[in-house]
Amino acid sequence: MTLDNINRAAVERIIRVDHAGEYGADRIYAGQMAVLGRTSVGPVIQKMWDQEKAHLKKFSELMVAFRVRPTVLMPIWNVMGFALGAGTALLGREGAMACTVAVEESIAHHYNNQIRTLMEEDPEKYEELLQVIKKFRDEELEHHDTGIEHGAELATAYSVLKKVIQAGCSVAIYLSERY
Repeated sequence: MTLDNINRAAVERIIRVDHAGEYGADRIYAGQMAVLGRTSVGPVIQKMWDQEKAHLKKFSELMVAFRVRPTVLMPIWNVMGFALGAGTALLGREGAMACTVAVEESIAHHYNNQIRTLMEEDPEKYEELLQVIKKFRDEELEHHDTGIEHGAELATAYSVLKKVIQAGCSVAIYLSERY
């Protein structure tokens, strides 16, 4: 994908928000590892975190390649992401996994919307970006499933916790696309 003949505004919005989201995920897993890193679920969280680090690296590279500025909200996502990860981890393994399920489900939905947008516009023109988003979406869904397998639904007030986290994700996505 080159800078020629693309919908620059759409590509900038996608790369900016996805970079912010992967940064937020990195911070969430950092918070979870700070609390649960030395427990039996630590290696599970670490594996998901390592994938998020690779996602963040790729979107950082795309930001440079397409000259996209990051969201001005990065300092907020730094603190909020870590606090969300550590806070839910303080609820125990189930709380951390409930957070993972909520966030990854939101992100997979968000990625699916982006895939639809790019496919409707011109799948050949955006083939590289589509491949990245599809791959990362699939890995986010794996994280979602890992969270379910590790007791997310056993967390205290799971459905309320999930809805609150997903509402926060929706706000973060909305703001990061624009600012």
